Amino acid sequence: MEFGRGKCGKALTEEEHARLLNAHSSDRARFWGATAAQDRNMSLLGSGDVVLFTGQKKVRGIGEIGVTFRNAGFADAMWEKDPKNGSWLNVYSLLSFRPVDIPYEEIWALPSFNAGDNFMGLRVLRGEKAEEILDGLGIRTIGENRRALARDKEVAQLISKGKIVPVEGVHTEKTTYRREEREIVVRRAESLLVTEYKETLGDLDVSRLKTPAGITDLYVVGGEGPELIEAKSDSDHRHVRMALGQLLDYAPHGPEEVERLSALFPSRPVDSDVALLHRYGIDVLYRMNAHEFDRIEAPGESRDHMRQAWTR
Repeated sequence: MEFGRGKCGKALTEEEHARLLNAHSSDRARFWGATAAQDRNMSLLGSGDVVLFTGQKKVRGIGEIGVTFRNAGFADAMWEKDPKNGSWLNVYSLLSFRPVDIPYEEIWALPSFNAGDNFMGLRVLRGEKAEEILDGLGIRTIGENRRALARDKEVAQLISKGKIVPVEGVHTEKTTYRREEREIVVRRAESLLVTEYKETLGDLDVSRLKTPAGITDLYVVGGEGPELIEAKSDSDHRHVRMALGQLLDYAPHGPEEVERLSALFPSRPVDSDVALLHRYGIDVLYRMNAHEFDRIEAPGESRDHMRQAWTR
């Protein structure tokens, strides 16, 4: 809605209006509110925090907070009062909003959450639990993109001042930089691939493992011992390298020594990338058809040789 016009605009203070314009230059934004019963929780929220909108045992949308303020007049101009708790006076705008369709089971599978939790009411997560949600659901915020932009601009400035000289830029007179900011990103392809693969594992003990390096996509315990699996949304070389690095980073942190590392892809990687993973003793799993996957096992001698490095 256009927040600077009509009854809503008149209800805003100059300071609130200025903050909103700074975050939403188009003079338009999405808004959400909470009653005074949530004053304490709402006071904990700020710009850049991520909000999950839930219902019907699913996450229905994901947004990133822009501006928070407490203004009953603004809220009453926008929404009817709650019959019991009154105005939705704790207001926040959304920098971005993305509709999603994520079943609660994906959150319940994360190490710090419990099956059957239906996330009733307004709940604020901080610290490790918040990071676990972002990592586990593959959420990348506008704030992260802006911080990356700021870091890259800083490096570009250092380069232009002669403090850093990249080899390929020695004869370049000027350094320029441009990157578009993106909306909040929710990576779903990897999660859907993991969910489909899990359905093929039968009665094996399947979970996700929380490590100092991040959260694994799958931790499978079967007759051959623990297996760590990292899924990727593409089978190109860049994603193969990412899977390799993550698996080697996760491997030493399991509750017991890992017997097998595997990278899961939506299609078969090219032979050179299969060979790259095999060099480090890592199996290749890839989707052939719906609910049908194939495994290209790493040579036993490679796995035996690398296992010492995995577990150090």
